[in-house]
Amino acid sequence: MLKKINTQDNLPKQLIWVYIVLLIFEGAIRKWILPDLATPLLLVRDPIAIWLIILAWKRGLFQFNIYVIILFVMAIIGLFTAMFWGHGNLLVAIFGVRTLILHFPLIFIIGNVFNRDDVIKVGKFIMWLTIPMTVLLLLQFYSPQSAWVNRGVGGDTTGGGFSGALGFFRASTTFSFTNGTTGYYSFAACFVFYFWLASEKYIDQRVLLASSIALLMSIPLSISRSLFFSVIVTALFVIMAVFRDPKKSGKIILVGIGVSALFLILTQVGVFQTATDVFTTRLTTANATEGGASAVLMDRYLGGMVSAITNSSNLPFFGYGIGMGTNVGSALLTGKTQFLVAEGEWGRLIGELGIFLGLTVIFIRLIVSAKIALACYRKLSLGDFLPWILLSSCLLTLPQGQWAQPTSLGFSIIGAGLTIASLRQSPILVTVTALQAEESLTT
Repeated sequence: MLKKINTQDNLPKQLIWVYIVLLIFEGAIRKWILPDLATPLLLVRDPIAIWLIILAWKRGLFQFNIYVIILFVMAIIGLFTAMFWGHGNLLVAIFGVRTLILHFPLIFIIGNVFNRDDVIKVGKFIMWLTIPMTVLLLLQFYSPQSAWVNRGVGGDTTGGGFSGALGFFRASTTFSFTNGTTGYYSFAACFVFYFWLASEKYIDQRVLLASSIALLMSIPLSISRSLFFSVIVTALFVIMAVFRDPKKSGKIILVGIGVSALFLILTQVGVFQTATDVFTTRLTTANATEGGASAVLMDRYLGGMVSAITNSSNLPFFGYGIGMGTNVGSALLTGKTQFLVAEGEWGRLIGELGIFLGLTVIFIRLIVSAKIALACYRKLSLGDFLPWILLSSCLLTLPQGQWAQPTSLGFSIIGAGLTIASLRQSPILVTVTALQAEESLTT
């Protein structure tokens, strides 16, 4: 079923942009601008999500597909089981339910309302923003935790950083927590690689060069192993894409030489050299503690998935109650922030909802991820790199990203939605979901 969009009515697109901007600057508002409202601002994107769902549904831009319906049913069942057989706290249960009812549908709405041109616009915005974001990251890296620039949520003067190495802390930039920095730069890496490879010059090459340097600097300055691994994964996706189109091999070789040259130049700069020493120490120490780099990678992405299932035998059938595994849930239930269920996403879902409901939610996320991956691969076979490169980030967050944390949830939703949107060429005609549109084009 096709629905014509009134191109003069951009409200749905504008709301998606508001969602993206709030995702990036929500932490800055909670730390520096309105610290007294830090707690309610944690949910600042929820009203936008509600508005988008209602607006898209009324205008025929979204229908409740099978994936949304199943997660909606799982959420409602989870709400009742949490109240009667779980933790029994209504606020905690509602906080847990919102991720499945309010934010998951946005994946399809974004994919249906946005198109490839809109995704390129987001990428250009990210490229421009990455430069001042890295300046902020640099300031936070070298400033003490008591400095204004490092204040935590609610204006916390003890600092918003997280332990790194050699006395330096992982910075949160404009986000509430350090995982926002990782999510942002992982997302930015996709556009940096794509804009270098794209035949069409979407952005000023000086801006692209500056944002590339900023991305390179962000890896040691963030002291984040997750960011390091994420950029490597994106680079591997790019290499796989180039193998499908040998004409691009020259560009990727030049990019590789350029990155190597930039790295050598930056290592001669004191601020970058110090950050590199800190990051190397963090990488070596943590890898040694956790059994090596390969063990860390397997445990972070696959190990947590397997252990979530193997350790579920002693859980109640309906789990401990939806929302209990979130930081907000633990704060409401115990008065302090801690992992009451599990640190990993799959372990949290099974621990909160039980083995049956939890696995159902996990399978839906895996199925949607697989369908997006298949559609991106089809586009790659047609010579379109953008969906495939965005997929590199999407597959790290959609299947097992930590939806209990609002920032991580936001990047997972935006990443998946933009990946679907990048599959769509025409801004005039859309289907119930962009995934269905892509399937109809290839059958």
